[in-house]
Amino acid sequence: MANNLISTTFLFILSSIIFLAKSQPFSTSLPRSTLRPERENLTRLHFFFHDVVGGPNATAIRVAEAPITNTSPTGFGAVIIMDNLLTEGSNPNSKRVGRAQGMYASADMSNMSFMMVQNYVFDDERYNGSTLSVLGRNPVTSLAVRELPVVGGTGVFRFANGYAEARTFFLNETNGDAIVEYNVYVLH
Repeated sequence: MANNLISTTFLFILSSIIFLAKSQPFSTSLPRSTLRPERENLTRLHFFFHDVVGGPNATAIRVAEAPITNTSPTGFGAVIIMDNLLTEGSNPNSKRVGRAQGMYASADMSNMSFMMVQNYVFDDERYNGSTLSVLGRNPVTSLAVRELPVVGGTGVFRFANGYAEARTFFLNETNGDAIVEYNVYVLH
């Protein structure tokens, strides 16, 4: 009798869980006002990205490579993880506005081009704790100005979309260190 009561109770609880799990809809439409403000803001951000690949204070480090990476003219297959400084001016000692964290990989066998996956993590004033996410192709030697899509954001930049323009400001041909100027236009 006790086993029968336990079995019945277990079946009741299990069927209740299954019923509740199935009774919730896959998707629900919400009023636009609950997701976005009435008006979107367009913000332009201007900063410098310091990619230090050489020396003891490197902020961009190769973590993987293909068998042909070291013989490829483009470094094809190299994967670099970065935590690069973002500053207001081109000098690394100018005012810090955040970090660029993520990775880039040499993804073109013919031209020097990186596939970029990065988050701009801001720590300056009103953007403190907010992020922008960028994902795209960066043909570093093909164009003077490269355009990368902004695909999202957090904090102040929640629901962000837009684009980032990148211009190489300085390149050390010997060790690969670079300073890149960014103009980012984002709707949020």
